[in-house]
Amino acid sequence: MDWLIGAVCAAMVAAAAYRRRSLSESGAAAAILMGTIYYGAGNLFWFGTLLLFFITSTLLTRYGKRRKAELEKSYAKTGRRDAGQVFANGGIGMILCLLHAVHPSGLWVMLYIGVMATVTADTWATELGSLSRKQPRSILGGRKLTAGESGGVTWLGSSAAAAGSLLIGAGGWLLAEWSGMDPSFLPYLAAGLTGGLVGAFADSILGASLQVMYRCQACGRAVEVSLHCGKATVYHRGFRWLSNDAVNLISSLLGGAAAWGTALLFTLH
Repeated sequence: MDWLIGAVCAAMVAAAAYRRRSLSESGAAAAILMGTIYYGAGNLFWFGTLLLFFITSTLLTRYGKRRKAELEKSYAKTGRRDAGQVFANGGIGMILCLLHAVHPSGLWVMLYIGVMATVTADTWATELGSLSRKQPRSILGGRKLTAGESGGVTWLGSSAAAAGSLLIGAGGWLLAEWSGMDPSFLPYLAAGLTGGLVGAFADSILGASLQVMYRCQACGRAVEVSLHCGKATVYHRGFRWLSNDAVNLISSLLGGAAAWGTALLFTLH
C-alpha cells in the first residue's frame, strides 16, 4: 500500500510541476519514480524532506523570473528540471533511502539530511543570490565576476544557503518526529546547517576551478552551455567530464559526510 500511495502522491506532484513548467517530461517521469521509491521504501521523513526541497526550490525558481531570464541562458540547466537534474538532486538520497530500508541506521538518515541540505542550500543560493544588487565575487581569490558565472558568491546567496540548510535540518527533525523515529532536535539542525553550507561552498569551489566552462564567442562571457548568443561556444577551462550535474553529485556527497560528522560529534558528547 505504501508503494501505491507513494506512486499516486508523486504522480500528482509531478503532474502539477509539469503543468507549471517546473519539470520537463523526462523530469516528471524521474520525479514519479523517485517519489514512489522514497515513500514506498521509506516513510514520511524521506518523502517529506524531498518534497520540502522541491516545493521551496520551485517557488524560489519562479521568484524574480524576469530578472533571471538573461542569466539562465548561461546555465547548463534552466528552471525547468530534466531527468538528469532530478537524479542529480535526489538520486543519492534515493540510494540512502533504499539502504536504510535494507539495513536501518542513523548513518543513512544523517547522510540524507546533509545531501538534501546541500541541494537546497545550493538552489536557494543560486535563485536568491542571482537577484543580489551587488556584483558576485569568486569564492577563490575574491575577484569580481559576471552575475551567474560559476564560482561566484554574494552575501545574499550565502545567507539564503544557510536559511535553506536550517529549513532542511528543522523540517527533517519534524518529519522524523511525525514518523516515530524519536529524533533529537539539535543534531538534526546542526547537521543540516553544516552539511548544507559545506556542500554549497564545495559546489562554488568546484564551479570556480574544475567544472567545465565555455567561452561565448559573441559576448565573451564564461558560460556552462555549448550555445550562447546564438553561436557555438568554445572550451574555456575545467575537466570536460565535470558537468554541472557531476558537481552537484560531488558536493552532495561532501555535504552528506559533513552532516554525518556533525551528528557524530553530538553522539560522542
